[in-house]
Amino acid sequence: MTGSGQGRSAAVGALCVLVASVLWGTTGTAATLAPGVGPLAIGAVAMGLGGLLQALTATRQIARSAAVLRDRRGTVVLGAVSVAVYPPAFYSSMHLAGVAVGTVVSIGTAPLASALIERVVDGRRLTRRWTASAALGLLGTLLLCVAEAARTGDGTRAASPGRTLLGIGLGLVAAATYALYSWAAHRLITRGIPSRAAMGAVFGLGGLLLLPVLLATGAPLVASWSHAAVGAYMALVPMFAGYVLFGRGLARVPASTATTLSLLEPAVAAVLAVLVVGERLPAAGWTGIALVIACLAVLTAPSSPRRRSGLPTRGGADRDSVAGPAHAD
Repeated sequence: MTGSGQGRSAAVGALCVLVASVLWGTTGTAATLAPGVGPLAIGAVAMGLGGLLQALTATRQIARSAAVLRDRRGTVVLGAVSVAVYPPAFYSSMHLAGVAVGTVVSIGTAPLASALIERVVDGRRLTRRWTASAALGLLGTLLLCVAEAARTGDGTRAASPGRTLLGIGLGLVAAATYALYSWAAHRLITRGIPSRAAMGAVFGLGGLLLLPVLLATGAPLVASWSHAAVGAYMALVPMFAGYVLFGRGLARVPASTATTLSLLEPAVAAVLAVLVVGERLPAAGWTGIALVIACLAVLTAPSSPRRRSGLPTRGGADRDSVAGPAHAD
């Protein structure tokens, strides 16, 4: 593929991940419409049913790729277990350590976890562009969470150090599992498996593993039509449609780039909380959103003509972080 073709493919991949992140950013606002449903149930219905739906709609692709998936069953199982562990860890982290700490640890450190996995397992060298964009995105996410903590803090009982440390630990588990299932799906796709088959296999098996959590915690979801509607929305839109788009993005960009682009999610959630729920966002929060947008601008900016032409640049193999092989769905 020519440099210009790779650039277009990377741009499409980045756009798919950004749209997915916008969809994921709606989950917090949607959850406010079902206040009687616990966070574990929300996570289980979203990732569980959404994953099973991905598998059902990709049945033919999975069947055609069954032999290759069996050969790479270790990667499939690793991704599926990570999908199953992520929602309980993420929502429990926010419950124990608070929304601000849970969010910044779980979402903000995921790009760092992805980069570490790619560096250790794949030998991928981190680019200056990725490092700069990740730093901006992490700082922006941190400011957003600080603003959220300042807005919601009311001086009531503080969490114990033990609860907070456990929440931080679970947040790190959530970040690691998000990075792992993104890496696993990307690895399957770059080994020639269509993105729908790879995502369907990983998320379908992960959805099966989440069914016990849904059965144990999901009774409030069927207690009213409004709760059921929220559960259906979570499964169909942010998780099913969002992760289909995420899979298309992973076919074109590395997992570390995808997880960095997904830092748009908390920014979208904050804006929707202001516009829809009526919350107020302090100046630090708006600064955080601006930094996240700057992160995305740095990461998705077109390569220089010298890079696109394939001429060597200082650093030789220091490819743009958005470059990656494209595979048809």
